[in-house]
Amino acid sequence: MAAKAPGFSVGDHVVYPKHGVGRIVELQATEIAGAKLELYVLRFEKERMTLRVPMNKAEAVGMRKLSSQATLADAMTTLKGKPKVKRTMWSRRAQEYEAKINSGDLVSIAEVVRDLHRAEDQPEQSYSERQIYEAAIGRLARELAAMEGVDEAAAQTKIEEVLMKKLAGVKAQQDAVAA
Repeated sequence: MAAKAPGFSVGDHVVYPKHGVGRIVELQATEIAGAKLELYVLRFEKERMTLRVPMNKAEAVGMRKLSSQATLADAMTTLKGKPKVKRTMWSRRAQEYEAKINSGDLVSIAEVVRDLHRAEDQPEQSYSERQIYEAAIGRLARELAAMEGVDEAAAQTKIEEVLMKKLAGVKAQQDAVAA
């Protein structure tokens, strides 16, 4: 067992940009090709995956603690904003959305959720839009759940309520203009 590393401890929830929220289950010391390495062992329950990250590379790969309450508030405010859908080809937008999701930045992930969210009365999403939306809302919900100590379903419900309130406000404004 390795000595306690600065910044992260066993039991901490951390965000690994490409995989989302995981928990540090162990600090490990190992020798690979004659080099001694100290590793964080991360467990991602949703994906049933274990990842070993060298301690000296954790910052370089973007591993971070859970977002602050201020960042969470910014993300929730982003969800309430008006969707910004560029008129570029879907393949280009899809790449941009994937990059935002994999950045691990909570506000960027919220932008993807906001931009791809569809109300019941709006046109259906394509399969690839739905896949990206589900990935983004899942990432956002897992971080929110870890921060608030609730399960992922409750966190996703909270996010969807924010999105539905926004849509209800927009609908009320449209009705007022029409009257």
